[in-house]
Amino acid sequence: MFTGLIEGIGRIKRLFPDTQGYLIEIFCPFSLEDVHVGDSIAVDGACLTVEELGKNSFKARLSPETLSRTTFKYKKTGDPVNLERALRLGDRLGGHLVSGHIDGTGKILEIENLGNFFRIKIELPAELSHYLVEKGSIAVDGISLTINSCKENFFELMIIPHTFKMTTLQYKKIGDPVNIEIDMIAKMVHKWLSPYLKKNEPKKELSLEFLQKYGFA
Repeated sequence: MFTGLIEGIGRIKRLFPDTQGYLIEIFCPFSLEDVHVGDSIAVDGACLTVEELGKNSFKARLSPETLSRTTFKYKKTGDPVNLERALRLGDRLGGHLVSGHIDGTGKILEIENLGNFFRIKIELPAELSHYLVEKGSIAVDGISLTINSCKENFFELMIIPHTFKMTTLQYKKIGDPVNIEIDMIAKMVHKWLSPYLKKNEPKKELSLEFLQKYGFA
């Protein structure tokens, strides 16, 4: 489990095919003294298991499932990646609960420089759009962010200077793919309510009356 608060920007040292998947080695800018083989580290939001540790790097494997779901299929040696070690019980939860299980990839449509701030518009797969709500949480390349607004096939973010400086967002350009993880609470609520939302009926607003009718309030 992670928070979506990035600890540092790493670099891919090596990336090569290995028995149906890939083996990846990543340079880490912070100390790995408290990391052990078998621990989890989120790399661009994807939870990877440490298989081997070096002085300032670690190795992990990318399964066919990980490659199909994430932007790793586009990565190459030297690319920057966001890194976060797993959350420990008792740590502050400054972002939101992030599992490291990527739901799919989005694409950057717009990047607008607003002085100290940046507005970023991201396209996402249609099957993920119904989970989004204005001011809800979303993880983009492992970064915990707040949705400013959302439509059927895209959402917008407002990036503060600190987030821009401390993450790989500073290197992004229009057309770049990004990993998307939907807020797990949003997915759970949608699953619970889905049986009560009939496909052939007009869409209804989620209201207190609706929740009371079906025993949720």
